[in-house]
Amino acid sequence: MSTTIAIDLGGTNIRAARIEGYEIKQKIAVKCKANGQKHDVVQQLFDLVRQLMTPETEKIGIGVPSIIDHEKGVVYDVQNIPSWDIVPIKALMEKEFSLPSAVDNDVNCFALGEKHFGIGKQYRNFVGITIGTGIGAGIVIDGKLYRGSNTGAGEIGCLPYLNSDYEHYCSCQWMNKRGLNALELSERAQRNDVEAIAIWEEFGRHLGKLLQAILLTYDPEAIIIGGGITGGSDFFKTAMMQSMASNFPYPKEIEHIHVHFSTLEDCGLLGASRL
Repeated sequence: MSTTIAIDLGGTNIRAARIEGYEIKQKIAVKCKANGQKHDVVQQLFDLVRQLMTPETEKIGIGVPSIIDHEKGVVYDVQNIPSWDIVPIKALMEKEFSLPSAVDNDVNCFALGEKHFGIGKQYRNFVGITIGTGIGAGIVIDGKLYRGSNTGAGEIGCLPYLNSDYEHYCSCQWMNKRGLNALELSERAQRNDVEAIAIWEEFGRHLGKLLQAILLTYDPEAIIIGGGITGGSDFFKTAMMQSMASNFPYPKEIEHIHVHFSTLEDCGLLGASRL
């Protein structure tokens, strides 16, 4: 059975897993040395691979929050890891372990995870978005991941919106700048806190406008939403769907679109294993 080591690199945590076929057999998470030197983080990845490797390990897949030369496996300007300006991580991995390695944007890995393991299996054309500290998208067209020329397709958070961009209004940044966090707001909303519920609904209205932009750009069969903030979906989903449908120029698209919240645990790691 094919065995892969998958890595999900983030500025806060690094998660890694040994995946046999379609099942995670072992998983490890460590705090990322994001403010250290470039080699510090590389060494962390090496250490994780060594802990997970078995004689059956055949390949390594890595998801990184950055723009990537997918063919060469070079990552550029990784979010929240300042020293990672240019890192040829594919070549470094292959030199260290003599195993074929692949690297891609972390949200592309999320989309691949959904395509092969989750809700996305039933669709040939969908957009997967993850909402957390930032917001990004992975795009599947005719059953295949679309990366763009520089693996930059899907950087929807950078699109202009109101007086800033969508990332400002449709990610945790919007709450953090108000001195709030999503977990706190969810707990308050569960206690029927009127202010917390109103904040979630306002967030949902902004997110609905982002879904409109996705519909107008890609006209997908489905949009699949993941990321840490989706734990509050009970409080913003209705406002989001109403906002998406409001003043949309093509009502038939609204009738046909399927919007899902991901239920697939470790979706990014599973997707990295399919690179």
